[in-house]
Amino acid sequence: MAEMMKALVYHGPGRRGWEDKPKPAIVDGTDAVVRITTTTICGTDLHILKGDVPEVPDGLILGHEGVGVVEAVGAGVQAVKPGDKVLISCITADGRCDFCRKGMYSHCRHGGWILGHLIDGTQAEYVRIPHADTSLYPLPSGADEAAMVLLSDSLPTGFECGVLNGRVQPGDTVAIIGAGPVGLAVLVTAQFFSPAEIIVIDVDAHRLHVAQTLGATQTINSAETDASARVLELTNGAGVDVAIEAVGIPATFDICQSILTPGGRLASVGVFGVPVTFHIEKLWAHNIQLTTRLVDTVTTPMLLKLALAGRLNPKQLVTHSFKLPDILNAYDTFGNAAREHALKVVLTAG
Repeated sequence: MAEMMKALVYHGPGRRGWEDKPKPAIVDGTDAVVRITTTTICGTDLHILKGDVPEVPDGLILGHEGVGVVEAVGAGVQAVKPGDKVLISCITADGRCDFCRKGMYSHCRHGGWILGHLIDGTQAEYVRIPHADTSLYPLPSGADEAAMVLLSDSLPTGFECGVLNGRVQPGDTVAIIGAGPVGLAVLVTAQFFSPAEIIVIDVDAHRLHVAQTLGATQTINSAETDASARVLELTNGAGVDVAIEAVGIPATFDICQSILTPGGRLASVGVFGVPVTFHIEKLWAHNIQLTTRLVDTVTTPMLLKLALAGRLNPKQLVTHSFKLPDILNAYDTFGNAAREHALKVVLTAG
């Protein structure tokens, strides 16, 4: 009889439960089984629960972020061993296919974003990680797990999909639309490149206050004012060099389109569940660039070095802590972020 564990299981839009599931085992020689010690909830998990990601099957364990301890490895695993503390990448990559060789790990032909999407994920007591050598990062034994877990997804997503795709440069004026965890990750990592101004737009006054403490030079509450008009006022009618969409709804995409200066860059980061209208009739002659991306986690080693050296503090985005068995309450808190003043919620084993 299979050994059992507890996990957060998806049962279709709006339905999930903390249930018994078989403990994972090694399937392929490149696998590792990791005992989860810390995990978190992502906005993408909420999109799944809303039904925005229809390919997620009934009965799947959610979650794609985590820190844990390696319990078992396949015969082909060389980079980690049982007992090692590891960071779990939200992107699984074999490191050898044509997309991986281009640095596009998110499109790995034998991986990509599969955890908590196409295979069982990290919101559980144990998880199986395929391609362990290229999908796990060893951590020092004393590493702060509540900080490190944000390097699974939030920090590399904000940095790669927002800052790098938006080609933020010294002296730029940057607008970030959405001050959730990923938008704030954009804010923190954009400062690596010394932009002159960072304008953060959201409907939540608390999140805008947090953005100010993290380095925003201006904040705009779009529930109280016309955000596009205010940005143009702040920039003397010029608009911004970079607009980064970090929500995933048509209204915020429209703001981005309306505030770009000629030659500006629009970096789309949010997960969209419905179509948007791209106003090519207005922008065809404006020399703008529009980018999309699923995080590739190519920058995770660099971000990890900065965090371990104390030059980057991901823990600033953590607002709530729960024990893993209390994950249903954690979801309720994260899903009511405005009411609860929630950014990242961290769950620890126990």
